[in-house]
Amino acid sequence: MDTTLLGRTVRDARKKQHLTQEQLAALCGVGTRFLRELEHGKETCHVGKVLQVARALGLEIRISQRGQP
Repeated sequence: MDTTLLGRTVRDARKKQHLTQEQLAALCGVGTRFLRELEHGKETCHVGKVLQVARALGLEIRISQRGQP
C-alpha cells in the first residue's frame, strides 16, 4: 500500500458514511487540512493521526512482511 491508495481508501470510506471532511475531522479530533492532505496521499502525514482517522471510519490497517500473506 502506498500513501495514494491509503488516501483514496480513507476518502471512499468517508463518502460511504456520508461524512464531509469537516465532519470527519471533528469526529477524529484532527484538522480539515490534515484530512485533506491525507486523502490526497501526502507522504508526510502524522501516523498517529492517520490511525485515529482509520479507527473512526472502522478501517483496519495491517502490516506484514513482504511476500507473506
